[in-house]
Amino acid sequence: MPRAIWKGGISFGLVYIPVKLYSGVTRHDVDLRMVRKDDQCPIKYLRVCEKDGKEVAWKDIVKGHKIDDYYITLLEEDFEKASMGKSDSIVINEFVKTEEINPRYFEKPYLLEPEKGAGKTYNLLRKAIYDSQMSGLSKFVLRNREHLALLMADEKVLYLTQMRFHDELRKPVDLKIPNTSPSKEEQKMAMELIKGMTSAFKPEKYKDTYQQTLKKTIKAKSQHKKVPEPDVQPEKAAVEDLMEQLKKSLEMTN
Repeated sequence: MPRAIWKGGISFGLVYIPVKLYSGVTRHDVDLRMVRKDDQCPIKYLRVCEKDGKEVAWKDIVKGHKIDDYYITLLEEDFEKASMGKSDSIVINEFVKTEEINPRYFEKPYLLEPEKGAGKTYNLLRKAIYDSQMSGLSKFVLRNREHLALLMADEKVLYLTQMRFHDELRKPVDLKIPNTSPSKEEQKMAMELIKGMTSAFKPEKYKDTYQQTLKKTIKAKSQHKKVPEPDVQPEKAAVEDLMEQLKKSLEMTN
């Protein structure tokens, strides 16, 4: 079992549920290191001062914010003071409908486990959230940073999705979006194409083929075998006419 990365509680009105927070994802990336090409010597990264070129020990490193040509340094106690008064709880501020939230706000998933003796209240909140089909819009502090989050539930577990604050999302004001409209026939065919490509959400059928191919390449090289050729699909011929593109796309879904 992985280690909990946070311990605290869920504040639900006057109800307090002590919980542990675990990462909700696991990575399967191939473990790669930087090595020298000629003799595979591993590359070591050093913390070097830009001014004198000397290596700096971790104990002598602090964080700093640059103003003009000077850095304002911040110590650990400065970060602790900034988080003072912040609760060690996931505080539910209100309940909202998940489908009303733009996915751009979603950032990182976590799993929540009840502390010993908190199972009943944990399941009470889990079932209430699941049956109501609502989510708890919350705030919590992790690693000296305050985060917006959405508390959700399924048939077994409470989970938390860390969110971005509204002012963190970039506005599309600088994008050059042409003000051209498709014809009614083009729009109709696009809707038919979406309908033809519609299916139930089954995320398990999508695999990380890039990592799978890398693993096959590493295995082949370790056995001094020929690296397998990738299965490259032939590129489709370019069609300039939008209507013709839509027609050919619809033919592929039939």
